[in-house]
Amino acid sequence: MSRVCTYSAFARACRSRPEPRDPHPRPDDLRGPARTIPAVAGHRLSTWLDERGFARVLDARGWLPTAPDWAGGIRARWTPGEAAARARLDELEDVLEGYGESRDRSDGASTSLLSPRLRFGELSPHEVWHRSVRIGRAGRSVAAAGVFNDELLWREFAWHRRAVLTHLATENIRSESDDFEWDDDPDALRAWQQGRTGVPLVDAGMRELWETGFMHNRVRMVTASFLVKNLLQHWTRGEQWFWDTLVDADEASNPFNWQWVAGSGDDAAPYFRIFNPYRQAERFDPDNAYVNTWVPPEDRDAEPIVDVAQTRREALAEYRRVKS
Repeated sequence: MSRVCTYSAFARACRSRPEPRDPHPRPDDLRGPARTIPAVAGHRLSTWLDERGFARVLDARGWLPTAPDWAGGIRARWTPGEAAARARLDELEDVLEGYGESRDRSDGASTSLLSPRLRFGELSPHEVWHRSVRIGRAGRSVAAAGVFNDELLWREFAWHRRAVLTHLATENIRSESDDFEWDDDPDALRAWQQGRTGVPLVDAGMRELWETGFMHNRVRMVTASFLVKNLLQHWTRGEQWFWDTLVDADEASNPFNWQWVAGSGDDAAPYFRIFNPYRQAERFDPDNAYVNTWVPPEDRDAEPIVDVAQTRREALAEYRRVKS
């Protein structure tokens, strides 16, 4: 078994040291290749970096999805590139107001939406960290900035572990989890992927994911817990689906967080912690605003594909068997 590490020890070690270095200044000049991109006549590197030009290149190569156009919602929500990333970073002060209390609410604009920008290198974690610190020191969001930077540290924790756990996406960190008897039910997996489980908060999250390439972090935990601990599907199946659909999925955070939910990873959620999706909805979507946004009326009263209480008992029994 790999040595299991804890986030609290990692965070204490980080915070005992000087703050991360300041981000490097913007260079005065960037020189790239002047030649034409191969097989795309007339499109130079600067054109590739332009959002509309990039779309034209994809269209010229036949790479834009058409039947169906599954990327329409992603295009509508996200504008790639550094300029859009910095515009979002400029809104961080508004996000941090009340962040500690509101960040788990799925029905509001309470998250920074910076994770795809970090994933693709449009922003560096150093720059985001120091912007948060400056906002906190301005006097209105000190506590919120600390909570926000804890999330950045969690991301760093995942990447530190990925550096030594080369099979993080395919092998349990806790080897005792290898004995868990998972259920191989492709129909249940497909219902989860398509947001057709009959559990409103789970279905809303999975439909938001497919439409926009994103899902609120609290809802990610709920949908992941439902797949692993109610449907008893191996966590790698969920990790692979998130890898294919999330705009912010990276090779460290994605499997690391799935192993956390499954109880097979570092600082994992206790095996007996199984999110009740109905109670989570009551707490974090009390007015059903989030569910009503993503689940049409005709699907809101669908019968659940499993009994949440019964499958919870079955999962606990299997976890106890493995632990013993």
